[in-house]
Amino acid sequence: MIDVRVLLIEDDAKLAEHTAEYLRGHGAAVEIVADGALGLSRALAGEHDVVLLDLMLPGLDGLSVCQQLRRHGGVPVIMLTARGEEVDRIVGLEIGADDYMPKPFSPRELLARMRAVLRRGQGAGAGANPRELRVGVLSIDRERHVASFAGATLELTAFQFDLLWVLASAAGKVLTREQIYNDVRRLRGEPPASFDPAVDRSVDVHMSKIRAALTSAGPDGSSVVKTIRGVGYGIGDTP
Repeated sequence: MIDVRVLLIEDDAKLAEHTAEYLRGHGAAVEIVADGALGLSRALAGEHDVVLLDLMLPGLDGLSVCQQLRRHGGVPVIMLTARGEEVDRIVGLEIGADDYMPKPFSPRELLARMRAVLRRGQGAGAGANPRELRVGVLSIDRERHVASFAGATLELTAFQFDLLWVLASAAGKVLTREQIYNDVRRLRGEPPASFDPAVDRSVDVHMSKIRAALTSAGPDGSSVVKTIRGVGYGIGDTP
C-alpha cells in the first residue's frame, strides 16, 4: 500500500503510536488526532483516504463524528472500540461506518481491512475489470462505484454497495444471510467467517438502509429487495 493517507482519531496515545508505526511501516502516511471535534475538522478537510475512528473520544464521541462525516462526504470510516456489545456495532453500521474492529485488534488485520475498504472505494482492485449490473431500472457500476435506481443515485456506504452488488449478481435467487455476509467478504478479498444470524444483525441493518435508499429514489424502490421469511433476501423474480 503506497501513499495512503490515514487519519487515526484515537485518544489512547500508546495504542495510536503503535498502530501508526505499523501502518507507516507499510507505506501509509498517518496523522493522529486525540480529540473528537478536532478529528472531525481534520476529516472534513478532505486530505485523507481513510479514517480510523475510536468510539470513545473526548470532546465528541466517535458515533457523532461518523454521523457528521456521512452528512458531508464519503471518506471510508473504520470504527475502533473497546466496547464489544452488539448494539455498539449495529449503531456504528447504521450511521455509515464501513467496517468495525473491536479492541484489542491486530494491526495486520486492520491493514487488511483498510486495503479492502480502499479497494472498494476506488472501484477496482488489482486485476479487476470494469463491471456493471442492471436489474430492471436498478444499475450498479463497480468501476465508478455508483448505484442508481430509475436514474437517481443511491446514497450507500461501501458495505451496502457491496451487499447490493452481491444480491444483484444473484438476481432471481434467494440468498441466506450467511451467504450474503460471506459473499461480501469474498468480494472484498476477505476469507469467509462464521456467522450466526440469530446474533449478528449486520446484514439486516444494512438491508434496511438499502431499502430506505431505494424507497427515497423512486416509488417502486421499496419492492426491489425481497425478504423471504425464514430464508434470506433476493432481488428480481425470486421463487
